Amino acid sequence: MKIIVDAFGGDHAPLEIIKGAMLAVEEYGIDVILVGSKEKISECVEKNNIKLKNTELVDAECEITMCDDAKSVLKEKANSSLGIAFRLLADGKGDALVSAGSTGAITVGATFLAKRIKGVKRPCIASVMPSAKNPVLLMDCGANAECRAEFLYQFGLMGSLYMKNILHVKNPKVALANNGTEETKGTPVVKEAYALMKAADYNFIGNIEGRQIPFGDADVVVADGFAGNLILKTYEGVAKVLMNGIKGVFKKNLLSRLSYLGVMSGINDMKKQFDYKEYGGAVLLGVKKPVVKAHGSADDKTFKNAIKQAVWFLDNNLIDDIEKAFSKENE
Repeated sequence: MKIIVDAFGGDHAPLEIIKGAMLAVEEYGIDVILVGSKEKISECVEKNNIKLKNTELVDAECEITMCDDAKSVLKEKANSSLGIAFRLLADGKGDALVSAGSTGAITVGATFLAKRIKGVKRPCIASVMPSAKNPVLLMDCGANAECRAEFLYQFGLMGSLYMKNILHVKNPKVALANNGTEETKGTPVVKEAYALMKAADYNFIGNIEGRQIPFGDADVVVADGFAGNLILKTYEGVAKVLMNGIKGVFKKNLLSRLSYLGVMSGINDMKKQFDYKEYGGAVLLGVKKPVVKAHGSADDKTFKNAIKQAVWFLDNNLIDDIEKAFSKENE
């Protein structure tokens, strides 16, 4: 199994990306292609005493920044680390691609270079989030700010297959994010999507309000990319505020510090449960090759876990099942 890594995508590239890739090599027994300036990668490796293992270096002349147009990955910056990484993926030189770079550029590269699965109207970004019960898959998290009803219907289908194949949920509950649970609530697009999803073969349970999501009332939550991204970022922010608040309570005085010793194990378990680093990033569903968008602020552990998602993809033949499902839909 060979994973292509954009070594210069993300806030802490290339150091944390290289370290995370090497952690993945050790833990998952994979091979890695690091794409980026060979000179800068070599300097970083030497300076930080990193030993590269099962690693191939592919040179790139530039990087795509957050200020660049997303479509630059196809033309002006086709020879960037991300552009070359996508061409390697399209040419079959690697099995999956992982990058912590620009969400827009990754979406464009996945759509036009890795290519859409036949029948998929729009690829979407799907992010696994923690809940009080089990992990929840939120989609779309930013690839499609505006959606037609049929896009949302298809997101539900792909999300259901992801939960079955990857997280082994037997009959995933799929819900539509809305401002009320009633069938009559929402925008015209959401109401139309509700009707399509209600008639779907997958287990659609109706609308879900934002406050229900953290309780794990659904396994898959479908939204357009604008609303989904807001839900995701709010979710992460609230989790950080709560954890920092709990930490502050126990640091208040000597008695509270001593009290912490009695609940430390439970607090650490809760922190791990709601830590976004455990999943590392989001997957692009609807394209022919596994593509994972790691968190832009990814450290080595987070990036290693993003690579883990690519490994899950390949181990469980998710793309084959999505292709079969859409072939059936097309018939």
